[in-house]
Amino acid sequence: LNIGAGRIIYQELTRITKEINEGGFFTNEALNLAIKNAKENNSALHLMGLLSDGGVHSHIDHLKGLLQLAKEAELQNVYVHCFMDGRDVPPSSGKEFIVELENYMKEIGVGKIATIAGRYYAMDRDNRWERVELAYNAMVLGRGEVASSAVEAIERSYHDNKTDEFVLPAVIDSNGMIKIKASVIFFNF
Repeated sequence: LNIGAGRIIYQELTRITKEINEGGFFTNEALNLAIKNAKENNSALHLMGLLSDGGVHSHIDHLKGLLQLAKEAELQNVYVHCFMDGRDVPPSSGKEFIVELENYMKEIGVGKIATIAGRYYAMDRDNRWERVELAYNAMVLGRGEVASSAVEAIERSYHDNKTDEFVLPAVIDSNGMIKIKASVIFFNF
């Protein structure tokens, strides 16, 4: 809410949530162009962003909205690249968000987790390519830590005393690497 504007101006979190709830989200031109590209090129749709309900950079409900959009478009190859939070939510709450996401994807029959990485790597703000490169290598080249599930990867991180923010980039599904002609939606705001 912007008090000085003299009218209601929704900030990103509220605006996107409202669009999902009222249906406008599902007719968004840019999102539908990404879906169209994936269909026309028989390629994948990749969704990447911060997996949490912190509401500072993203919200898990927006990711669920994107997955629902993909389901309605009957997309088969939908991959999620989860950036683990641990700053705007409790530092070791990521496993709960992974389980919630996996349950939702199973329920609607769309989406697979391809990679996970702590925000320290995937969302670096200090121009430190050596961090971002690790996340990039996992998402695009399939290089990095390997785990049979996202839960396994995050539990391994917890075992090594690394909280969500510092989860080493890990490949979960090697079929989910970002390739030429794929569509990518970055769902942080």
